Amino acid sequence: MNKKVVYFLCTGNSCRSQMAEGFGKEMLGETWDVYSAGVEVHGLNPRAIEMMQEKGIDISNQSSSLIDTEILNRSDLVITLCGDAKDRCPTIPAGVQTTHWDLPDPAKAEGTEEEILHEFRSVRDEIERRIKWLAENE
Repeated sequence: MNKKVVYFLCTGNSCRSQMAEGFGKEMLGETWDVYSAGVEVHGLNPRAIEMMQEKGIDISNQSSSLIDTEILNRSDLVITLCGDAKDRCPTIPAGVQTTHWDLPDPAKAEGTEEEILHEFRSVRDEIERRIKWLAENE
């Protein structure tokens, strides 16, 4: 059976798309090949790793990467997680389904450590909810 390909894209491939890749592999992995990338490379955010560990998902071996046009061209579904990725993404081939999840960047959260972690958890939980919906409806 050929798996479908889902590609999660955001600006730096450090937080949102990394968490989405982690949840995607966990919830969609039997029927989808799951990838993530950014229009820039910012490195994997340690707080994203910590937030996913709270959910029992280890993303520490994932790496931050630029959009790969080969993966993009064979994707069945491309999900942009921020306006920057949506605006700066290379041309998506005809026939590739796209959707946009405009999520705040938790890496830009300010305040106390507790407030910052709250923002990370909020974004993480929203990504989890959307991928769970995708898993149940695709």
